[in-house]
Amino acid sequence: MKKISLFFGSFNPIHIGHLILANYILEHSDADELWFVVSPQNPFKEKKSLLKDHNRLDMVRLALQNYPKIRASNIEFLLPKPSYTIDTLTYLKEKYPDFSFSLIIGEDNLENLHKWKNAEMLIKNHRILVYPRIFEKEKTHQEYLRHENIILLKAPIIELSATEIRTMIKEGKNVRPMLPPEVFEYLDGSSFYK
Repeated sequence: MKKISLFFGSFNPIHIGHLILANYILEHSDADELWFVVSPQNPFKEKKSLLKDHNRLDMVRLALQNYPKIRASNIEFLLPKPSYTIDTLTYLKEKYPDFSFSLIIGEDNLENLHKWKNAEMLIKNHRILVYPRIFEKEKTHQEYLRHENIILLKAPIIELSATEIRTMIKEGKNVRPMLPPEVFEYLDGSSFYK
């Protein structure tokens, strides 16, 4: 059975922190492939800073050109909105019955995992790979880490955020070191985030 790890996000824009983390997970887990699942714009939220779905997908595809085991997925673009992780996983399981899917989430997301749609089913049926984040930890966090399907990775902590990168672009600051070169080129010749 092919093992796929899923990294969901808006990737607005994808940055080197995402790639460092994805590469770490591939090198330190039994995953055969890792998919960046680009989340569509939430129709209930007005996000002026969120680039169109296809622009964010283009940037992810550009960033992953030299990573044969990592690919971009637009699967959520095809599903009903808003997209819930459990629904996406159910759809993927039907579409790829010979694959097993793990979920990659930030440690800070553990705090709210109980609020996710069908959280119990999600945890019971899928491995959840948790990468470390710096944040105020609460009690629910420790309870989740005791579950056999929830694995806390010893991945590097990367405090790099797409929000910060967008702000820097708007202020005309140099973001070249924070982005994959192909993504920097894509943004440099555009008016995106300016």
